[in-house]
Amino acid sequence: MKYKLYHIPGKKIGVTLDPKHRVETQQGYGPGEYEILEESNDIDYISHREIELQKSHGYRVDETLYKQLNPNINTMRINITEQTTTFPVPLNKLKGRLMDNIGMVIQTGFNRHELDTDLVDWIMKHAVTSQFNEDRCYVYNKAMSNFKSSTTRFSGITEENVDKQISHSDMFTKIRRWAYERGIYDHGDSKTQYVKLMEEAGELAEALLKNDKPEIIDAIGDMVVVLTNLAKLEKLDIEDCIDHAYTTISKRTGKMMNGTFVKNTL
Repeated sequence: MKYKLYHIPGKKIGVTLDPKHRVETQQGYGPGEYEILEESNDIDYISHREIELQKSHGYRVDETLYKQLNPNINTMRINITEQTTTFPVPLNKLKGRLMDNIGMVIQTGFNRHELDTDLVDWIMKHAVTSQFNEDRCYVYNKAMSNFKSSTTRFSGITEENVDKQISHSDMFTKIRRWAYERGIYDHGDSKTQYVKLMEEAGELAEALLKNDKPEIIDAIGDMVVVLTNLAKLEKLDIEDCIDHAYTTISKRTGKMMNGTFVKNTL
């Protein structure tokens, strides 16, 4: 097992087993935008060397040694008791480790959870540093179970549509994970996403005028992606926005006029 010490000039120095996944896929940097400074099979050496180089380059210095985060970087070994789920990392490292373990199953006495970006967001809002070890943090299982129940959105649908709805819900989760890995939620803003939305709307208008079906599909899909990210930047989930909109329009009455539905004002 070879640990790699990577350097993103002007940004940071870190350690990873898989720079392609960690630096390129998760952080969005291309092959020519970072360098591998050193490689070693000695996790003790590489952990201390990371701190040394962070200091010498003037970057933010990690409070916890790499070797102390987890003996297995790919699998986070959580500790589940009757009351709590404890993560073996400090709060300032928790989000990255959770994102590394998307899809991991957390089985508590209350519920079975599959880790996705929505659950990551909830955990980050509710995790508390352990009073016995500041390099560990935890959440309460009952509260996590309540969150799981509150986000179930399958009431009033037929059995034959369940798989389709689950697939659609997963797609929004995939979009949010894609955006997180590329730094959109950490470094983007709502105004920029709105400008992007207007650009995509213009492309949709052009595609409609040309009756270009593939471009229509592409433009609508791009707009959904942008709206999903815009909602998240506003600390909202696109699913909740859609639910809210449907709850409102489902009560409207009106009639079709000139190709559009006009609601009654009385």
